[in-house]
Amino acid sequence: MQKFPRDRFDSIPHGMDRVGAHRAPARRGRRWVTFAWAALATVVLAGAGIAAVAAYNQRLDFDDTALPTAPASAVPTAEPTLAPDVTVAVLNGTTTSGLAARAGEVLTAAGVPVGITTNADRSDIEQTVVYYASADLEGAARGVAQQLPEAEVRLSEEFGEEGMQLVVVLGADYADAVAE
Repeated sequence: MQKFPRDRFDSIPHGMDRVGAHRAPARRGRRWVTFAWAALATVVLAGAGIAAVAAYNQRLDFDDTALPTAPASAVPTAEPTLAPDVTVAVLNGTTTSGLAARAGEVLTAAGVPVGITTNADRSDIEQTVVYYASADLEGAARGVAQQLPEAEVRLSEEFGEEGMQLVVVLGADYADAVAE
């Protein structure tokens, strides 16, 4: 075994359990301080992440100068028209039997060409909506909506992908209106 001359690392204070230059005795409460810093860092990072996502999704507005000074004007809409070359599909979204056929008769009497009348895939629809597949059909959709009480108009390309340009989905509001 080789002997080395004594140096400052060989003198250990009384009551110290560890030996070596790279280790010092652990101070009491050091783990709690580490935990507190980690918890604080977690809260700050989570808050920053939530704020960043909310700002990215435009749910937070940090600009106080962007407040509107005048009331917003209504979005211009197309005038209601009847399009004799566009057939309408009428879907019953309620549990009322024969509702689509009755609505189809009302539309046909008003000069609206009706293609199919059938049940929707759901029977718990609350609101009647006339869906149109492209912006140029908005006027025709509004013309159909005028014939049905409580109907709203919405753009939806989903039905257009299936080949239907105008689709009426009857809801419970229409069933209640025609029952009166």
